[in-house]
Amino acid sequence: MELCFATNNNHKLEEVSTSLGDAFLLKTLNDIGCTDELPETSGTIPGNSRQKAEYVWTNFGVSCFADDSGLEIDALQGEPGVDSAFYSGSRSFENNIKKVLTNLSGESNRKARFITVFTLLLHGVEHQFEGIVEGQILQEPRGIGGFGYDPIFLPDGHDRTFAEMSLDEKSKISHRSKALAKMVAYLKDQVKQ
Repeated sequence: MELCFATNNNHKLEEVSTSLGDAFLLKTLNDIGCTDELPETSGTIPGNSRQKAEYVWTNFGVSCFADDSGLEIDALQGEPGVDSAFYSGSRSFENNIKKVLTNLSGESNRKARFITVFTLLLHGVEHQFEGIVEGQILQEPRGIGGFGYDPIFLPDGHDRTFAEMSLDEKSKISHRSKALAKMVAYLKDQVKQ
């Protein structure tokens, strides 16, 4: 079965390709001739994921899936949420972390969660798969691995931040891997039918 992953991020593509196995021919946006900037204007994580997948299906007629992720912090009423990548007004991980820590200054409630939603459009029929990992926002960054908010996110039940874990350790418990596992299980079930 041919599927397009609405990304040109090689790391994401490799992760998904490994999980899917040989039953699927995975294509990128470049492979299907899509050089457009995909829309992300819905205001929600599930909505942005849906928008990107719908754009590919509508304009290229290819079964596809897209993802969107964000960090939600309770004391900040869910911010940065859908704006996680540009929270500080730029894509700078360092500036985004600084803004979160500044906004949480003096706040005792540090509860937060990472969320990923994959939207799959299989022959035009939509399915969504969500992965969530709960945790706490630390007072200061720890670790040098990962990306984004990983240095300040301590997942529940662990004593190391995502940035202090190896990629393999993180991927076993991450929000992305949880959502991806649900989607892969669904796709493999479809192939059997």
